[in-house]
Amino acid sequence: MATHSVGIDFGTTNTSIAIVHSDGSIELGQFPFLGRLTDAYRSLLYFEQVAGAAGAPPVTYCWTGPAGIEHYLSADSQGRLIQSLKSFLAVRNMEGTQVFEKKRTIEELIGRILADVRAEASRQFGIDIRHATVGRPVRFVGADNLDDDHYAEDRLADAFNLAGFDTIAFELEPVAAAHEYESRLDHDELILIGDFGGGTSDFSLVRVGPTVRENGRTDEDLLGNAGVGIAGDAFDAQIVRRLVSPALGSRSQFQSMDKLLPMPAWPYSNLERWHHLSLMKTGEVIEQLERIKAQALEPKMIGYLIHLIRYDLGYQLHRSVQKLKTELSTWTTSEFEFRDGDLWLRSTVDRAWFEGWIEHELQQIEMCVDGLLASTGVQPKQVDAVFLTGGSSFVPAVRRIFQSRFGAAKIRAGHEFTSVAMGLARQAAERS
Repeated sequence: MATHSVGIDFGTTNTSIAIVHSDGSIELGQFPFLGRLTDAYRSLLYFEQVAGAAGAPPVTYCWTGPAGIEHYLSADSQGRLIQSLKSFLAVRNMEGTQVFEKKRTIEELIGRILADVRAEASRQFGIDIRHATVGRPVRFVGADNLDDDHYAEDRLADAFNLAGFDTIAFELEPVAAAHEYESRLDHDELILIGDFGGGTSDFSLVRVGPTVRENGRTDEDLLGNAGVGIAGDAFDAQIVRRLVSPALGSRSQFQSMDKLLPMPAWPYSNLERWHHLSLMKTGEVIEQLERIKAQALEPKMIGYLIHLIRYDLGYQLHRSVQKLKTELSTWTTSEFEFRDGDLWLRSTVDRAWFEGWIEHELQQIEMCVDGLLASTGVQPKQVDAVFLTGGSSFVPAVRRIFQSRFGAAKIRAGHEFTSVAMGLARQAAERS
């Protein structure tokens, strides 16, 4: 075995890294955040610009992950927060974005996050990390065909290269989760892996266990996989649509000449997508919304929308939405609250309402799971266990999809946010 084997799960929301040492022990990367350590490195960047010395141009600083959040929250004047970049990889007409005076590519932005993860983990593990097994979804968000999917993977590979990695090997994220689950087994099983990320839900049917390890893995051990571009971010979007956008004027009207027109849909559509929200903070967008506000029947609401965009409050909004979703996974009722200055949104939400809001997304997940079973010819009774990982696996309505097909006794969980990274590291060790 090599002296170390590294796995990296670059996620839409969080990134995690794990290493298998030469003695077979496994260790997760830990990162400082608000006085404690976390194994979830937030997949975001925060840019801030300060005045240069007399006569010198302004200086731009960039922080990523936990440090980016800390600087963003403590800043007197907000800079630029960018998150959920993985969702752009398959979008061919999205090459990058303007950050202050400089155009930065998606690959460059992701590469900066990965470079900081590599540097932090290298210090913790005491090695110079240059090689890794890297997770990828079954289908990237926005990929309509295989060409789009290969395009997204190539862009991600370029980002790792920019981050200082010499070589990487891609593996499907649900297959990596299967390897982590397998490490607990003393017998063979046919398992269904459900990996719920921020942008995608991926499923694989895999044979695992000691016999598979001893005989050597073959292509036949992976019976099939399927994925759908529906996951945690899509659930978040429904919360934003129902609770946030109406308070910011989505159902309002404005005067244009002698006509009353509904508010345009585009700002609210972008509000629902974390990766687009951070790109709306431009002078052109603010000016356009100010013109609409001047003619709006409810200008105060449009003012709130402008305030949210101008002060780049996407992170705070995301945190409020996540808190509601997490609490509704435990309780049948929870309180949604988002406040910044005069903007104060507050609502009591029943779990049944939330499940109604995401009914369409749940149906798409069901169709994906059923399609995988049909394409492989596997009956639910033949599946020995169902291992669910990722944040949205906690949502009760999601778990019921699997309980109704396979029975509650077959549902397995554990390391929901790090199982993919740990499985990738185990795969890297196995290959070496």
